[in-house]
Amino acid sequence: MEVIPRAEHQDRLARVLHTLRMCSTFYCHAELSEPWALEMPAIADSVSFHVVTAGTCWLRLPEADPIEMRAGDLALVPHGLGHDLLSEADAHHGPRVDQLPQEYVNPRYSILKYGGPGRAAQLICGIVSFDDPAARELMRTLPAVLFIGGDTLSTASSIKDTLRLMAGELSHPQIGGEAVATRLADILVVQAIRSWLMNGATTPAGWLRALEDERIGRVIEAIHHNPGNEWSLDRLAQLATMSRSSFSNRFTTLTGEAPIAYLTRWRMSIAASRLRDEDITATRLAAELGYRSEAAFNRAFTRINGQTPGSVRRRQRQ
Repeated sequence: MEVIPRAEHQDRLARVLHTLRMCSTFYCHAELSEPWALEMPAIADSVSFHVVTAGTCWLRLPEADPIEMRAGDLALVPHGLGHDLLSEADAHHGPRVDQLPQEYVNPRYSILKYGGPGRAAQLICGIVSFDDPAARELMRTLPAVLFIGGDTLSTASSIKDTLRLMAGELSHPQIGGEAVATRLADILVVQAIRSWLMNGATTPAGWLRALEDERIGRVIEAIHHNPGNEWSLDRLAQLATMSRSSFSNRFTTLTGEAPIAYLTRWRMSIAASRLRDEDITATRLAAELGYRSEAAFNRAFTRINGQTPGSVRRRQRQ
Protein backbone atom coordinates (compact mmCIF):
# COMPACT_ATOMS: atom_id res chain seq x y z
CA MET A 1 0.00 0.00 0.00
CA GLU A 2 1.29 3.42 -0.92
CA VAL A 3 1.18 5.55 2.22
CA ILE A 4 1.18 9.32 2.28
CA PRO A 5 3.82 11.20 4.29
CA ARG A 6 3.01 11.28 8.00
CA ALA A 7 2.52 15.07 8.12
CA GLU A 8 0.02 14.94 5.23
CA HIS A 9 -1.78 11.99 6.81
CA GLN A 10 -2.07 13.83 10.11
CA ASP A 11 -3.49 16.88 8.30
CA ARG A 12 -6.08 14.71 6.59
CA LEU A 13 -6.94 12.97 9.84
CA ALA A 14 -7.15 16.33 11.60
CA ARG A 15 -9.73 17.47 9.06
CA VAL A 16 -11.75 14.32 9.73
CA LEU A 17 -11.56 14.76 13.50
CA HIS A 18 -12.62 18.37 13.07
CA THR A 19 -15.98 17.16 11.68
CA LEU A 20 -16.91 15.25 14.82
CA ARG A 21 -20.02 16.83 16.28
CA MET A 22 -22.52 15.13 18.54
CA CYS A 23 -26.20 15.40 17.79
CA SER A 24 -27.45 14.07 21.14
CA THR A 25 -25.89 13.53 24.53
CA PHE A 26 -26.80 12.33 27.99
CA TYR A 27 -24.55 12.50 31.03
CA CYS A 28 -24.66 10.78 34.38
CA HIS A 29 -22.52 11.58 37.41
CA ALA A 30 -22.45 8.26 39.27
CA GLU A 31 -21.56 8.02 42.95
CA LEU A 32 -21.17 4.30 43.68
CA SER A 33 -20.18 2.23 46.71
CA GLU A 34 -19.23 -1.44 46.86
CA PRO A 35 -20.69 -3.85 46.09
CA TRP A 36 -22.33 -2.58 42.92
CA ALA A 37 -22.97 -3.60 39.31
CA LEU A 38 -24.69 -1.70 36.51
CA GLU A 39 -25.89 -2.81 33.10
CA MET A 40 -25.44 -0.26 30.31
CA PRO A 41 -28.05 -1.16 27.65
CA ALA A 42 -27.26 -1.47 23.97
CA ILE A 43 -28.28 1.66 22.05
CA ALA A 44 -27.93 1.59 18.28
CA ASP A 45 -25.67 4.17 16.62
CA SER A 46 -24.33 5.49 19.92
CA VAL A 47 -21.00 5.87 21.67
CA SER A 48 -20.70 5.45 25.43
CA PHE A 49 -17.85 6.96 27.38
CA HIS A 50 -16.89 6.36 30.99
CA VAL A 51 -14.41 8.31 33.07
CA VAL A 52 -13.36 7.25 36.55
CA THR A 53 -12.84 10.33 38.70
CA ALA A 54 -12.34 8.50 42.02
CA GLY A 55 -11.80 4.89 43.04
CA THR A 56 -11.79 1.98 40.59
CA CYS A 57 -14.22 -0.09 38.53
CA TRP A 58 -14.33 -2.80 35.88
CA LEU A 59 -15.72 -2.50 32.35
CA ARG A 60 -17.01 -5.76 30.84
CA LEU A 61 -18.28 -6.46 27.34
CA PRO A 62 -19.87 -9.75 26.29
CA GLU A 63 -17.31 -12.44 25.43
CA ALA A 64 -14.37 -10.24 26.44
CA ASP A 65 -12.10 -10.02 29.46
CA PRO A 66 -13.05 -7.23 31.88
CA ILE A 67 -10.92 -4.08 31.89
CA GLU A 68 -9.89 -2.47 35.15
CA MET A 69 -10.30 1.29 35.24
CA ARG A 70 -8.68 3.58 37.78
CA ALA A 71 -9.05 7.26 38.56
CA GLY A 72 -8.20 9.30 35.47
CA ASP A 73 -8.88 6.48 33.00
CA LEU A 74 -11.24 6.94 30.06
CA ALA A 75 -12.98 4.28 27.96
CA LEU A 76 -15.10 4.61 24.83
CA VAL A 77 -17.53 1.91 23.71
CA PRO A 78 -18.20 3.14 20.17
CA HIS A 79 -20.63 0.69 18.56
CA GLY A 80 -23.71 0.96 20.74
CA LEU A 81 -22.82 -2.30 22.49
CA GLY A 82 -24.39 -3.24 25.79
CA HIS A 83 -21.85 -3.63 28.58
CA ASP A 84 -21.44 -3.78 32.35
CA LEU A 85 -19.77 -1.52 34.89
CA LEU A 86 -18.78 -3.42 38.02
CA SER A 87 -17.09 -2.98 41.37
CA GLU A 88 -15.48 -6.43 40.97
CA ALA A 89 -14.37 -8.18 37.80
CA ASP A 90 -16.41 -11.32 38.51
CA ALA A 91 -19.58 -9.57 39.68
CA HIS A 92 -22.93 -10.71 38.30
CA HIS A 93 -25.09 -8.52 36.11
CA GLY A 94 -26.69 -5.59 37.86
CA PRO A 95 -29.84 -3.58 37.08
CA ARG A 96 -30.10 -1.44 33.97
CA VAL A 97 -28.75 1.98 34.82
CA ASP A 98 -31.64 3.78 33.10
CA GLN A 99 -34.16 1.97 35.32
CA LEU A 100 -32.60 3.03 38.63
CA PRO A 101 -33.92 6.03 40.56
CA GLN A 102 -31.71 9.05 40.09
CA GLU A 103 -31.84 12.82 40.35
CA TYR A 104 -32.45 14.41 36.97
CA VAL A 105 -30.86 17.84 37.09
CA ASN A 106 -32.19 18.43 33.57
CA PRO A 107 -33.41 16.17 30.73
CA ARG A 108 -29.81 15.43 29.69
CA TYR A 109 -28.01 15.13 33.01
CA SER A 110 -28.58 13.00 36.09
CA ILE A 111 -26.90 12.15 39.38
CA LEU A 112 -26.97 8.48 40.37
CA LYS A 113 -26.22 7.24 43.90
CA TYR A 114 -26.14 3.47 44.16
CA GLY A 115 -24.49 0.53 45.91
CA GLY A 116 -23.70 -0.88 49.33
CA PRO A 117 -21.70 0.22 52.37
CA GLY A 118 -18.20 -0.37 50.96
CA ARG A 119 -15.53 1.67 49.20
CA ALA A 120 -16.67 4.55 47.01
CA ALA A 121 -16.07 5.23 43.33
CA GLN A 122 -17.19 8.10 41.14
CA LEU A 123 -17.68 8.12 37.39
CA ILE A 124 -18.81 10.49 34.68
CA CYS A 125 -20.66 8.50 32.03
CA GLY A 126 -22.03 9.73 28.74
CA ILE A 127 -24.04 8.41 25.84
CA VAL A 128 -23.55 10.32 22.62
CA SER A 129 -24.50 9.93 18.98
CA PHE A 130 -23.29 11.46 15.75
CA ASP A 131 -25.23 12.67 12.74
CA ASP A 132 -22.22 13.73 10.66
CA PRO A 133 -21.45 11.17 7.91
CA ALA A 134 -17.68 11.39 8.38
CA ALA A 135 -18.05 10.88 12.11
CA ARG A 136 -20.12 7.75 11.56
CA GLU A 137 -17.54 6.39 9.12
CA LEU A 138 -14.79 7.00 11.65
CA MET A 139 -16.75 5.32 14.45
CA ARG A 140 -17.17 2.19 12.34
CA THR A 141 -13.40 1.70 12.25
CA LEU A 142 -12.83 1.83 16.01
CA PRO A 143 -12.34 -1.26 18.18
CA ALA A 144 -15.05 -2.60 20.51
CA VAL A 145 -13.45 -0.71 23.41
CA LEU A 146 -11.06 2.21 23.18
CA PHE A 147 -9.23 2.53 26.52
CA ILE A 148 -7.06 5.50 27.43
CA GLY A 149 -5.14 5.18 30.67
CA GLY A 150 -4.81 8.31 32.77
CA ASP A 151 -1.07 7.71 33.01
CA THR A 152 -0.55 7.97 29.24
CA LEU A 153 2.01 10.76 29.24
CA SER A 154 1.14 12.28 25.87
CA THR A 155 -2.55 12.65 26.63
CA ALA A 156 -2.91 12.79 30.41
CA SER A 157 -2.73 16.57 30.64
CA SER A 158 -5.15 17.46 27.82
CA ILE A 159 -7.73 14.82 28.72
CA LYS A 160 -7.54 15.62 32.42
CA ASP A 161 -8.03 19.31 31.67
CA THR A 162 -11.11 18.54 29.60
CA LEU A 163 -12.49 16.21 32.25
CA ARG A 164 -11.97 18.79 34.96
CA LEU A 165 -13.86 21.41 32.92
CA MET A 166 -16.66 18.96 32.13
CA ALA A 167 -16.99 17.91 35.75
CA GLY A 168 -17.21 21.55 36.75
CA GLU A 169 -19.95 22.30 34.23
CA LEU A 170 -21.99 19.25 35.25
CA SER A 171 -21.50 19.65 39.01
CA HIS A 172 -22.57 23.30 39.05
CA PRO A 173 -25.05 23.82 36.20
CA GLN A 174 -25.15 27.36 34.86
CA ILE A 175 -26.83 29.09 31.94
CA GLY A 176 -25.46 27.50 28.79
CA GLY A 177 -23.76 24.76 30.80
CA GLU A 178 -25.32 21.96 28.77
CA ALA A 179 -24.00 23.44 25.53
CA VAL A 180 -20.54 23.82 27.05
CA ALA A 181 -20.58 20.25 28.33
CA THR A 182 -21.62 18.97 24.90
CA ARG A 183 -18.74 20.77 23.21
CA LEU A 184 -16.38 19.42 25.87
CA ALA A 185 -17.67 15.94 25.10
CA ASP A 186 -16.84 16.56 21.43
CA ILE A 187 -13.30 17.47 22.48
CA LEU A 188 -13.01 14.52 24.85
CA VAL A 189 -13.98 11.97 22.20
CA VAL A 190 -11.61 13.55 19.68
CA GLN A 191 -8.79 13.49 22.24
CA ALA A 192 -9.44 9.82 22.97
CA ILE A 193 -9.43 8.84 19.30
CA ARG A 194 -6.35 10.93 18.60
CA SER A 195 -4.55 9.40 21.56
CA TRP A 196 -5.46 5.91 20.37
CA LEU A 197 -4.19 6.63 16.86
CA MET A 198 -0.98 8.33 17.98
CA ASN A 199 0.05 5.82 20.63
CA GLY A 200 0.80 2.79 18.56
CA ALA A 201 -2.65 1.67 17.47
CA THR A 202 -2.60 -0.41 14.29
CA THR A 203 -4.79 1.30 11.72
CA PRO A 204 -7.71 -1.05 11.14
CA ALA A 205 -8.82 -2.14 7.71
CA GLY A 206 -11.48 0.13 6.29
CA TRP A 207 -12.03 3.83 6.15
CA LEU A 208 -9.05 5.01 8.21
CA ARG A 209 -6.63 2.83 6.27
CA ALA A 210 -8.10 4.12 3.03
CA LEU A 211 -7.46 7.69 4.21
CA GLU A 212 -3.80 6.80 4.73
CA ASP A 213 -3.46 5.71 1.12
CA GLU A 214 -2.20 8.56 -1.07
CA ARG A 215 -4.45 7.91 -4.06
CA ILE A 216 -7.58 6.51 -2.43
CA GLY A 217 -7.40 9.06 0.39
CA ARG A 218 -7.31 11.83 -2.20
CA VAL A 219 -10.47 10.47 -3.81
CA ILE A 220 -12.32 10.08 -0.51
CA GLU A 221 -11.54 13.66 0.44
CA ALA A 222 -12.76 14.88 -2.95
CA ILE A 223 -16.05 12.99 -2.56
CA HIS A 224 -16.54 14.43 0.92
CA HIS A 225 -15.67 17.95 -0.19
CA ASN A 226 -17.95 17.93 -3.23
CA PRO A 227 -20.50 15.09 -3.05
CA GLY A 228 -22.74 16.73 -5.66
CA ASN A 229 -20.11 16.68 -8.37
CA GLU A 230 -20.87 14.60 -11.46
CA TRP A 231 -18.62 11.80 -10.29
CA SER A 232 -18.20 8.69 -12.40
CA LEU A 233 -15.86 5.74 -12.06
CA ASP A 234 -13.74 7.23 -14.84
CA ARG A 235 -13.45 10.63 -13.14
CA LEU A 236 -12.61 9.11 -9.77
CA ALA A 237 -9.97 6.87 -11.34
CA GLN A 238 -8.47 9.87 -13.12
CA LEU A 239 -8.28 11.76 -9.83
CA ALA A 240 -6.42 8.79 -8.34
CA THR A 241 -4.19 8.66 -11.48
CA MET A 242 -5.00 4.97 -11.87
CA SER A 243 -6.74 2.79 -14.41
CA ARG A 244 -10.42 2.05 -13.83
CA SER A 245 -9.87 -1.55 -12.86
CA SER A 246 -6.84 -0.91 -10.63
CA PHE A 247 -8.60 1.97 -8.88
CA SER A 248 -11.82 0.03 -8.35
CA ASN A 249 -9.97 -2.98 -6.95
CA ARG A 250 -7.81 -0.89 -4.63
CA PHE A 251 -10.71 1.22 -3.38
CA THR A 252 -12.83 -1.87 -2.71
CA THR A 253 -9.99 -3.67 -0.94
CA LEU A 254 -9.35 -0.74 1.40
CA THR A 255 -12.90 0.41 2.14
CA GLY A 256 -14.85 -2.81 1.72
CA GLU A 257 -17.17 -1.41 -0.96
CA ALA A 258 -16.98 -0.29 -4.56
CA PRO A 259 -16.32 3.42 -5.33
CA ILE A 260 -19.78 4.23 -6.67
CA ALA A 261 -21.44 2.34 -3.81
CA TYR A 262 -19.40 4.41 -1.34
CA LEU A 263 -20.31 7.63 -3.18
CA THR A 264 -24.00 6.74 -3.13
CA ARG A 265 -24.01 5.79 0.55
CA TRP A 266 -22.16 9.01 1.40
CA ARG A 267 -24.67 11.12 -0.49
CA MET A 268 -27.62 9.37 1.13
CA SER A 269 -26.10 9.79 4.58
CA ILE A 270 -25.79 13.53 3.95
CA ALA A 271 -29.34 13.63 2.63
CA ALA A 272 -30.74 11.86 5.68
CA SER A 273 -28.92 14.23 8.03
CA ARG A 274 -30.14 17.31 6.20
CA LEU A 275 -33.72 16.07 6.04
CA ARG A 276 -33.64 15.63 9.82
CA ASP A 277 -31.92 18.94 10.54
CA GLU A 278 -33.22 21.34 7.88
CA ASP A 279 -36.44 22.34 6.18
CA ILE A 280 -35.32 21.08 2.78
CA THR A 281 -37.09 19.25 -0.03
CA ALA A 282 -36.08 16.07 -1.82
CA THR A 283 -36.08 18.04 -5.08
CA ARG A 284 -33.43 20.42 -3.83
CA LEU A 285 -31.35 17.63 -2.29
CA ALA A 286 -31.46 15.67 -5.51
CA ALA A 287 -30.05 18.62 -7.43
CA GLU A 288 -27.39 19.44 -4.83
CA LEU A 289 -26.21 15.83 -4.57
CA GLY A 290 -25.74 15.22 -8.27
CA TYR A 291 -29.01 13.53 -9.29
CA ARG A 292 -30.67 14.57 -12.53
CA SER A 293 -34.12 13.52 -11.35
CA GLU A 294 -35.90 13.43 -8.04
CA ALA A 295 -37.14 9.92 -8.84
CA ALA A 296 -33.57 8.59 -9.12
CA PHE A 297 -32.66 10.28 -5.85
CA ASN A 298 -35.74 8.85 -4.11
CA ARG A 299 -34.92 5.33 -5.28
CA ALA A 300 -31.32 5.58 -4.05
CA PHE A 301 -32.38 7.11 -0.74
CA THR A 302 -34.98 4.43 -0.05
CA ARG A 303 -32.61 1.62 -0.99
CA ILE A 304 -29.82 2.91 1.30
CA ASN A 305 -31.86 4.23 4.24
CA GLY A 306 -34.81 1.84 4.19
CA GLN A 307 -37.39 4.65 4.09
CA THR A 308 -38.43 7.40 1.72
CA PRO A 309 -37.18 11.00 1.96
CA GLY A 310 -40.77 12.09 2.56
CA SER A 311 -41.16 9.85 5.60
CA VAL A 312 -37.95 11.20 7.16
CA ARG A 313 -39.08 14.76 6.50
CA ARG A 314 -42.55 14.16 7.96
CA ARG A 315 -41.09 12.58 11.08
CA GLN A 316 -38.82 15.58 11.58
CA ARG A 317 -41.76 17.99 11.26
CA GLN A 318 -43.70 15.99 13.86
